Amino acid sequence: MTGTAAAPGPEPAGPALGGTGYPGLLEKLLAAVRPEFRAAVFTVDPGDPVFGGPPCRVPGCERAARVRGICLGHYRRWKDQGRPEAGGFAATTPAELDGHRLVRPCLVPGCQYGRRAAGLCARHHAAWRNERKPAVDRWLTAQPQVTLTGLPECQVRGCSLWAEGASPLCITHRARWRTAGRPPIGQFAPATWDDAVPGHERFAFGRLPAHLRLEVQYAVQQRRDDGRLRTPPGRVQQFIRAVAASGVGSLLDWPEEQWLAYGLLTRPGTAQARSLAVQARRQIEDLHYGRGWDVEYPRDIWRLRNLGIAAPNAHIRFGAVPQPWLKDLAKRWARWQLSRGLSTGQVTRGTAAVARLGRFLAGPQQDVAGPGQISRDVLERYLAELQASIGHIPAHSEVISLTSTFFRAVRLHRWADLPADAVFYPEDYPKRPARLPRALAEQVMAQIEDPANLDRWDDPAARLITIILIRCGLRVGDALALPRDCLARDADGAAYLRYFNHKMKREALVPIDEEAEAWITAQQQHVAAAWPGGSCPHLFPRQLANPGGQYSYPAATYRKRLNRWLAGCDIRDEHGRPIHLQPHQWRHTLGTRLINRDVPQEVVRRILDHDSHAMTAHYARMHDSTIRRHWEAARKVGIDGQAVTLDPAGQLADAAWARQRAGRATQALPNGYCGLPLVKQCPHANACLTCPMFITTAEFLPQHREHRQHVLQIIAAAQARGQDRLAEMNRQIAGNLDKIITALQDSTHEQPPEAADAS
Repeated sequence: MTGTAAAPGPEPAGPALGGTGYPGLLEKLLAAVRPEFRAAVFTVDPGDPVFGGPPCRVPGCERAARVRGICLGHYRRWKDQGRPEAGGFAATTPAELDGHRLVRPCLVPGCQYGRRAAGLCARHHAAWRNERKPAVDRWLTAQPQVTLTGLPECQVRGCSLWAEGASPLCITHRARWRTAGRPPIGQFAPATWDDAVPGHERFAFGRLPAHLRLEVQYAVQQRRDDGRLRTPPGRVQQFIRAVAASGVGSLLDWPEEQWLAYGLLTRPGTAQARSLAVQARRQIEDLHYGRGWDVEYPRDIWRLRNLGIAAPNAHIRFGAVPQPWLKDLAKRWARWQLSRGLSTGQVTRGTAAVARLGRFLAGPQQDVAGPGQISRDVLERYLAELQASIGHIPAHSEVISLTSTFFRAVRLHRWADLPADAVFYPEDYPKRPARLPRALAEQVMAQIEDPANLDRWDDPAARLITIILIRCGLRVGDALALPRDCLARDADGAAYLRYFNHKMKREALVPIDEEAEAWITAQQQHVAAAWPGGSCPHLFPRQLANPGGQYSYPAATYRKRLNRWLAGCDIRDEHGRPIHLQPHQWRHTLGTRLINRDVPQEVVRRILDHDSHAMTAHYARMHDSTIRRHWEAARKVGIDGQAVTLDPAGQLADAAWARQRAGRATQALPNGYCGLPLVKQCPHANACLTCPMFITTAEFLPQHREHRQHVLQIIAAAQARGQDRLAEMNRQIAGNLDKIITALQDSTHEQPPEAADAS
């Protein structure tokens, strides 16, 4: 644990904690809140990954930096000194803070009351002031020694000052007690609220009633255990003060909407405290009522994490559906979709479409009181309303499509009896205009891919994410969720990036070059060093508030840094305007580049892992996709006459075929094909018949025979002229041709008729 707390005092009696109207909640809180969080005062360790922060720049200061690289105490001192140059101030100011020094007694000899002003206690300060404030040193010489004995001392541990009046605390600690919210003295005095801790930030729970205090302590403990969001203690203290002033006995006494509208939590600078209050209420509700479908289904807002679903869309809201019968159908549809594994975003959009339909049906002109009254006539009026209210064709089509899918599910599962004519027809969808290409111009890509610009990334992880998006065409969500072990190899040793295609719900592979492979390997080593023991499963883990490495790089963080990088590189379009792009445009750019290089559409489909040709058709017209069948049927041999096999059932078969097909399209030779991956450069310039990557089939037999005859003529002429080296080089080529011709002649008798015809 990275915080310290006082040893909790005796636990208050049960009746004092109870009486909130939530039976059983008290026992659950007592079992859930750990002892270190039960104290009236909790001291925050500056190194805490959630409540702490980077160290203050002032040498010797142990507090966490909050503003301008310094702690709040030194920030106030910096402002009081007229805001001097920050570096010089940090280097010269003392680490000790006012209000956190050891408490000192009055300057009058023998007086053990705490100082009020001018180094004097309240009584001696009044006497000094009555004498018109002479020089303190001269005045002290005339004061008699104080000889009082037996006076009660301050109850704060380590404090030897006398208590003031009827209070059990000295004047200094009484002021701090008031600042802490006047907690019970029995909890405040023995707590670690002394000067042994040099001014660390604290949470003071003392002003809260006993039961409510346990709830707030449980919420703070949960925020610490979650470890996802850095939360300054000042924001937590805002939350505690607001809850204390609300007058509630439990966070559950108010609904979420009331906490969101609570005046003390709607002021400027209280957004994080407001969020903490709402989250705390949900956590107490979960603790009291439990989790799962039985709890969530009746609610108008489903909390997906309570259903074991971790997704960006954390909630599905049904409150906008006005009809109870339609709301019940929407909930059944949403639950069925989630059980099928559909994305939460799609389910959320479907619920919104049903809510739009419900608002239309609730109109006074419609007179629809149940599902049996949704006729084709009603839907035609709804289509007219959509055209008038939306107008944007993609959104218009999506609403119709989602509503049609909803009707189909209602009929399929017999959730309700819909009229037979309550359907949408293909003609109901608005005609989509021709889609404009989203690929980035090569002028823009040249600036983005400029090594000098890429080196301007201040975050190596974001730089590698950008390269993967450009070269591999992944969706940004898939790239950020890459597993740490994401490299695979085929039989030729070529590297592939293995990722999970979340849109298609399947694993996919895409070829990468040696440079990208080296960068990915370096990132894997960095993650292994930062999270030893293999605790981090991500290639790109979140960099802050991620002690266990369980969270991946946030998409919002990447987009923010991408925009900052684009602006810093001053990347402009062909009109000289600063470029604004979406990461998904790089996927379109890769597809367009491949098509422009005459890579067949089937290969582009494989590389981008599209589910159908229609998805890839946005980049180009359809290409012939039957060549692979002939390729697999044909006998393929290399320069040594040995067969080159491609296992169609192997794990990497589809990815390897895409690589071979790309090479065939872009690196075809007059007498065969190059098996070198597209991303590699050939080290055997114009020497394919001596290259180990050369592949050929029986369809090239006439060219091989003609080539062999030409090589034999070159050998004979070279021998006649005494050019032994030239003759030897061509003998190697002739030998390879003999092996190839022999192997291909034998293979023509082994091929099926269809393959033989193709050759």
